[in-house]
Amino acid sequence: MKDHCDALDLSEDDVINAMRSMQGYVDITPGDFREIYSIAYDLALKRVRTLWKAEDAMTSPVHCLHREMSASEAASFMASHGISGAPVVDENGTICGVVSEKDFLKKMGLPGTASFMAVVSRCMTIDGCLVSDLGGLSVRELMNCPPIVAAKETALADISELFSKHSINRVPICDTDGRPIGIVTRTNLVGSLCELR
Repeated sequence: MKDHCDALDLSEDDVINAMRSMQGYVDITPGDFREIYSIAYDLALKRVRTLWKAEDAMTSPVHCLHREMSASEAASFMASHGISGAPVVDENGTICGVVSEKDFLKKMGLPGTASFMAVVSRCMTIDGCLVSDLGGLSVRELMNCPPIVAAKETALADISELFSKHSINRVPICDTDGRPIGIVTRTNLVGSLCELR
């Protein structure tokens, strides 16, 4: 495990000066101080990582797509709500997938990392624009399944790891029956981390 004292470049002089600035007599060596500091730092980091939960950052209520919607209905819905992705629910309201801009791009034959300008650029060179081919698809054919979800008690640090591990930008927050009760996006996550400052 990486020594946080080394990561912070805590020098022997820093430790000695800190000990001198304390009131009274401190019977501890600089090495002992560094060890205590490293352990305290790790414990504080662990506490902060578990401090914020999904329910503290999620947007609720969450806008959901129905899996039988057409791709054009889904695109209109997402555009009208100003969102780039949404959970997909079945007839019981249970989450069964997630649709995002990346899914539309993949169905258009572009990589999931493509930008809007890549779409515009490609459409300009093709007689029938790429988007026209998506009209007959349903959300069921677009969605990523199974969905990556979390519970409201999930630590934001764990949600951050899900973003990284799965290359996603949102995690639906579900109740115990698998029904979406909120959503945590990268924007929500960054906003919550800023509040920790």
